Amino acid sequence: MRTLYWDPPTRALKMIDQRQLPQALVVVSLRTVAEVAEAIRTMTVRGAPAIGAAAAFGLALAGNESRAGQVSQLLMDLESAALRLRATRPTAVNLNWAVERMLKVARSFQGSAEDLRQALLEEAQRIADEDVRTNQRMAENGAVLIDDGDTLIHHCNTGALATVEWGTALGVIRMAHEQGKHIHVLVGETRPRLQGARLTAWELEQYGIPYEIITDSMAGYFLRAGQVNKVFFGADRIAANGDVANKIGTYMLALAAFDNHRPAYSVAPTSTIDLTLAHGGLIPIEERDPQEVLDVQIHGVGVMPAGARARNPAFDVTPAHLISAIVTENGIVVPPLEVNLPKVVRSPQGV
Repeated sequence: MRTLYWDPPTRALKMIDQRQLPQALVVVSLRTVAEVAEAIRTMTVRGAPAIGAAAAFGLALAGNESRAGQVSQLLMDLESAALRLRATRPTAVNLNWAVERMLKVARSFQGSAEDLRQALLEEAQRIADEDVRTNQRMAENGAVLIDDGDTLIHHCNTGALATVEWGTALGVIRMAHEQGKHIHVLVGETRPRLQGARLTAWELEQYGIPYEIITDSMAGYFLRAGQVNKVFFGADRIAANGDVANKIGTYMLALAAFDNHRPAYSVAPTSTIDLTLAHGGLIPIEERDPQEVLDVQIHGVGVMPAGARARNPAFDVTPAHLISAIVTENGIVVPPLEVNLPKVVRSPQGV
């Protein structure tokens, strides 16, 4: 099933509530843009491509909610809804990309307000369907980087749950497995929300791919011990020079891979590449509620001192020189990334 999808009978956006996994597979129904914004903010839905698709359907729902009888009035309501959606998760560029694509349809639309509402829903559905096809092309491109017998480290969750369907970095791993390659995955737990331990491990079980969970701090040990062949992770935004913003912990993992002469690959659609930002230092980094760090329990007992304080940046930036290649739907981009990234965005041939 898809991570999120439009349900015509109920005129609602349905999505897997990722906060409930792996204990329960729960599908929620969202009928307002406010509900979609809250789902993005609270990480009911997460992963840059999935967030983008959710935002697109959120604008379609905003169109349905609006009582505007004229296109000009409806456009004002959509612009307001877009501001609300953009404010939820500032780092992932796919959110703004999808919102802008939806607004472009609205701003240039010729016809009635009711026709525009239908056009918005159709565009959101196109974004979702395109994401699936994009992920499958990325998987096919990236699978050539994996050899039979490889042990891989994977960070965070980049599978079907992070997209509409199939996945980015985990999609590459899944494709290699389906091609018959024997692989083993070391799954970084990904503190503080444990997307690796909860979500990636759950997906790997569905696919029948052998895995073991490791704490994030163990990655360097396994790399230095020569027990890892390659490192894979996704991206929430890629700057024009190839710097990659991704889930917190990616930078340390890429550093360890670089120091131990192991390739580190980022897998992301071209919609994640932001050529308007010269380097990763310009990417806004979301800082989340410190309680995500502090609310740790062992055997039901809190670990932190009662007065403890914490910091909780959700992402870090990995410099381009630590990245061996970036896998996209248009091909594998190799260094110099600042030269080759614009080519892959503009051309379907890849670099």
